[in-house]
Formats: sequence, C-alpha cells, structure tokens
Amino acid sequence: MAILKTYARLWVDDLDRALPLLTELVGAAPDLRFGFGGVELAAVGDFLVIAGPAEQRARYADASATVVVSDLDEVVTRLAAHGGRVTVPVAASETGRFLYAEHAGGAQVEYVEWVPELVRRILG
Repeated sequence: MAILKTYARLWVDDLDRALPLLTELVGAAPDLRFGFGGVELAAVGDFLVIAGPAEQRARYADASATVVVSDLDEVVTRLAAHGGRVTVPVAASETGRFLYAEHAGGAQVEYVEWVPELVRRILG
C-alpha cells in the first residue's frame, strides 16, 4: 500500500469565493470539483476545499486530512494491527471508495482509494 497524495482540508462557506485565491497561489485549476453529502468539494494543489453550510460540513469535520492510498483494504488491516479503528465504514463516492478512521493516539483521517482514471489523470 502506498500513500499517493495527502490533502490539507480547508473549510469554507462559499467554494466559488474561495477558489480564485487558491488557484492563483497553486498556479493550477482544481483537479476535482463535485458535490457529496450536502457539501461541495474541490481539490486544488494539495488542498481539499470543503464548502457548504456549517451543519453539513460538521459531518466531515473530525478528519484532519484526506489521504489518497493505493489500497483501502490494506489501510483497514494496518489500522487494526496498530490499534486504530474504522469510524465510518468503507463507502463509495464518484472518486472511488473512502473510509474515516481513528488512529491509536486519536488522529482522525479520511482515507480514499481513487478510481484508476483519477490516479492516471491527477498523478500521472
């Protein structure tokens, strides 16, 4: 299992207002932009921007980062071996599969396994 990309999460009220500065700072347009579970998301550079009403964003706020991995099932195995646990079971989204986990020690992380097309398009 490999970590393919890690995103810092940015919480905003309005995605359209937040993206121009990030696009300029990063020097690139967003790689992804989509809606999911009452929020809008955009990936630009190493930022995952999550927008929407505060009550909707709160459902995803426990995780401090989004980590894209090559094998989500291996993450589950390694978590268990090191005293961590899955807090939100594996589910599907338009980008692939994801889960939320708590590491031993308390870190909360979202892990994502992208569909192969995204890996090729975004990571090469």
